[in-house]
Amino acid sequence: MAEAANGNGSRSGKRRRRSRRANPDGTMTLIEHIYEFRRRLGWALFFVVVGGIFGFIWFEQRLGPIPSLGNIMTDPYCAIPASQRFAGDQPGCRLLQTVPFEAFMIRLKVGVAAGAVLLSPAWLYQLWAFIAPGLYAKERRYALIFVSFASALFAAGAVLAYLLVPHALALLAGFGQEQFVTALTADKYISFILSLLVIFGVSFELPLLVVMLNRVGVLKYQQLKRWRRGIVFGLFVFAAFATPGSDPFSMLGLAAALTLLFEISIQIARFHDRKLDRVRQDEGWDKLADDEAAPFDYTPSTADDAPAAPRATGRSTDDIT
Repeated sequence: MAEAANGNGSRSGKRRRRSRRANPDGTMTLIEHIYEFRRRLGWALFFVVVGGIFGFIWFEQRLGPIPSLGNIMTDPYCAIPASQRFAGDQPGCRLLQTVPFEAFMIRLKVGVAAGAVLLSPAWLYQLWAFIAPGLYAKERRYALIFVSFASALFAAGAVLAYLLVPHALALLAGFGQEQFVTALTADKYISFILSLLVIFGVSFELPLLVVMLNRVGVLKYQQLKRWRRGIVFGLFVFAAFATPGSDPFSMLGLAAALTLLFEISIQIARFHDRKLDRVRQDEGWDKLADDEAAPFDYTPSTADDAPAAPRATGRSTDDIT
């Protein structure tokens, strides 16, 4: 009974230390940090597995008005004219399975990817809950804003890629249609779709990176303005090499979207730098020479002006390390 009581007491004590109300500064020992990381990582993997099971079932099941995941993935291929697809002896639109067990592995891969995206708020929260106690309130606010915009931009890039895939496939399948027929294997087709979604999603993070670098003072608007032509040219070169299909639709769509987003980020940097220039003018710092000290109050304080020592809280140093 005593051991059970001690076990229950230790578990309740750990829960109190993890609670924001009981432990607002999130102080833990090294061992407690390792245990906390293991616990958060376990929950994150649990949500990924649950999402994978859901995506595996969704692959062949409709969710009300939402089509099945398998149909969502094959719709771009089915948009190709029937005369350009390999149909075989069976009607309909189907991909080729060239090796046994290939369909199961594709269903598992697509299901895990879709489930991880759908349950991303759950497993990302576990990572955030582990990192957040070590950040200041201002840093937590900036991190939340960054993650929110990054998620929205990634989703926008993935949606744009999905909309461009049917046009790209139709164009590629149209070449040599009198001598060839489009018979895509399931593995290569799904890998092509997933890689295109990821590439577009990650590429759409570029404007967010430019804005963040401008906020911390690494990139200025004048620099971005001088480098605009070179950066736009680099975006088109990047789009030509990044798109896996090597088709003009995907390349031009990615390059045009990145150019537009880059221009928006330049304008955001422009307004931010203007605001900083007005603050410097109001403070008179813009007229200072390079070797002139800033007009701060450098008068040292006396012992009488020192803040009072904090009152004892009854906790030892070991309690807060």
